[in-house]
Amino acid sequence: MRATSDPLPLIRPVAIITAMNQVTYIGHATVLIEIDGVRLLTDPLLTNRVSHLLRTSAVSDVDAPHLDAVLLSHLHADHLHLRSMRRLGKEQRIIAPRGSAAWLARHGFRRVTEIGAGEVVRVAGIDIEATPANHPSRTLPGRPRTACLGYLIHGRRDIYFTGDTDLFDGMAAIGEHVDVALLPVWGWGPTLGAGHLDPWRAARALELLRPSLAIPIHWGTYFPAGLRPLLPGMLSRPPYEFAAYAGRMTPEVQVCVLDPGDALNLTAFYRQMGRA
Repeated sequence: MRATSDPLPLIRPVAIITAMNQVTYIGHATVLIEIDGVRLLTDPLLTNRVSHLLRTSAVSDVDAPHLDAVLLSHLHADHLHLRSMRRLGKEQRIIAPRGSAAWLARHGFRRVTEIGAGEVVRVAGIDIEATPANHPSRTLPGRPRTACLGYLIHGRRDIYFTGDTDLFDGMAAIGEHVDVALLPVWGWGPTLGAGHLDPWRAARALELLRPSLAIPIHWGTYFPAGLRPLLPGMLSRPPYEFAAYAGRMTPEVQVCVLDPGDALNLTAFYRQMGRA
């Protein structure tokens, strides 16, 4: 239920000042993370259509030649999308769950570092730690079955990209190291399957993680063809419902809702908060 009478604990995206420390929400689970001069892209989904799903916003340019790595949380088609990966180029460095490298190599992607939960890989001077995720690792036709992961990026500000997940044991321990949480708050249709966070459960995750900043993701980008006119608001409500719940449950956490394509400059944000 959306609380429309209460003020939402939102901040407006700060104008881009530098490309060194910022987060850009490309859409769905695709986020461009620029931290300490390192550029990372999560779960690229960069096309106007994915199977029966249509994109509702323009695709942002991610400047593929200057990416340091692509982080893949799992092998489901809306998170590992081969056509989007090819747009980035087959020479990209990829960090992916164990068991995926041989399959990716068959599709021409050979710079793959496999990783499991609790393991750390170094990319351009920063450490990226794989974390567990509570999401069904079902086998899809023609794809290997692997674990589902999140990633904790250790930089000047520690950034947690959860991947697809529901709440899980151990999330609070991850929160001991999180400054910025990129939290999924919905999906791509009128209902959610198992292993996802809805707005209320995402706010429960904030209670466990206790970051200083939360940015809702996995919303507002794709919808089944033909259904959008029948469900007005379905695409846009989840992040604001999440923000309203978060305002009651974790008022000390700032929530910034970024529309697909918007960026938040972290340096400016923390300076504004007196935490430069």
